[in-house]
Amino acid sequence: MNTSGAAAFNLALTEIVEEAFERCGAELRSGYDLKTARRSLNLLFADWANRGVNMWTMEAGIINLVQGQSTYPLPLDTVDLLEHVIRTGGNIAATQADLTITRISVSTYATIPNKIQQARPIQILVNRMDGQTYPTGAFLSANITSTATQITLSNTNGLPAYGFVKFDNEVIFYSYISGNTLYNCFRAQANTTAAAHVSGTNAYIAQYPSVTVWPVPDNAQQYQLAYWRLRRNQDAGGGINTMDVPFRFLPAMVAGLAYYLAMKVPNADARLMTLKAQYDEAWALASEEDREKAAVRFVPREMYIGG
Repeated sequence: MNTSGAAAFNLALTEIVEEAFERCGAELRSGYDLKTARRSLNLLFADWANRGVNMWTMEAGIINLVQGQSTYPLPLDTVDLLEHVIRTGGNIAATQADLTITRISVSTYATIPNKIQQARPIQILVNRMDGQTYPTGAFLSANITSTATQITLSNTNGLPAYGFVKFDNEVIFYSYISGNTLYNCFRAQANTTAAAHVSGTNAYIAQYPSVTVWPVPDNAQQYQLAYWRLRRNQDAGGGINTMDVPFRFLPAMVAGLAYYLAMKVPNADARLMTLKAQYDEAWALASEEDREKAAVRFVPREMYIGG
């Protein structure tokens, strides 16, 4: 007997929702049923981000560091950074070198006496912001060119001491505030384009996920931050697409959605604990398989404190 010869099984969103409803003892009948299932599925993906590293959402990235700039935006869908190094020599094989950079907490960063010291970065602070943009109530008090590095606003009430601000479609990083003026501004951040902006343009705080490095990069050579990040799962979508989930997680996804729907579907209470147990088991099996399988090497570090 011949086998199918195919190994491409997957489920579209509507098929996933139908299977989940059937496990609840119900049927997918209306557009609202699909809408509420999509909402539950997006919440399920958010729960997965909190449960650990989803290996299929790991992505590599490079940030070109600039002399004098301490903080750099990450893609908006970033959950966290997993690994990071400072790279010198760029893509030239003979000179490329990846050097260790240590992740520190905000408490450790706060104790650094001179935060604008310039040298090769050796420490990194990851700022896990929500990616939202908020109005400040402030606006430009004068026209600015596409190369201006000082920006004066009508007021700076409520603005962070340093951070990202957005005018029209351009995101700008400023290093500090004095009076109503933003100083040491680095233009065209987050893949935006530097542009001129006219007086009266509203200012928005951009709460981008970002990294802050210390020391601040100098001009001794070109530095890059090479990182591996954990991104968000893509949203459930409109109903005709497949999910941003590998096939081995299909059982966990369907079981999880069935459990979420059972909390909302009338008369599904009797199945609730069974569906939860099935979900917990399916997730445990999938997440145990979806892990780093390389050997782990521990290297002790000796530290001496002078008397």
